[in-house]
Amino acid sequence: MLIVTTVAGDGERSGCLIGFATQTSIHPPHFLVCLSQKNHTYGVALRATHLGVHVVPEAGEAIAELFGGSTGDEVDKFARCAWRDGPHGVPLLDDCPSRLVGEILWRRDGGDHDAFQLAPVFAEYGGTEAELRFEEAKRIDPGHAP
Repeated sequence: MLIVTTVAGDGERSGCLIGFATQTSIHPPHFLVCLSQKNHTYGVALRATHLGVHVVPEAGEAIAELFGGSTGDEVDKFARCAWRDGPHGVPLLDDCPSRLVGEILWRRDGGDHDAFQLAPVFAEYGGTEAELRFEEAKRIDPGHAP
């Protein structure tokens, strides 16, 4: 599971738990993430230039619950977790030390999700801990209606 974070030009921050993402190119490096059009983060991402993509560690059930089980329409998720400003002001979550920040190259409609193609501008690898898998996260009730 992954958490996407972002910040719009007006300073509004948002983030959400996602399950659809993949590397799309080696040279140049590109990464694609899909955001639900119903998600608060989607609206902020439309006004942003960069997205952060965080690998949720296996022990990261609490951060996954925060970013997957609540909506930024109602909750300031960043007031409830440790984070810092990363490149281009993108929030970097302390509980997810393996992450990247990518410039949004383009966005395409994919049905109920949109695909955002990213060109990484920053990456950190936080260790060898296993990742939180979908099977472990599927008990989280979405913060917004499906």
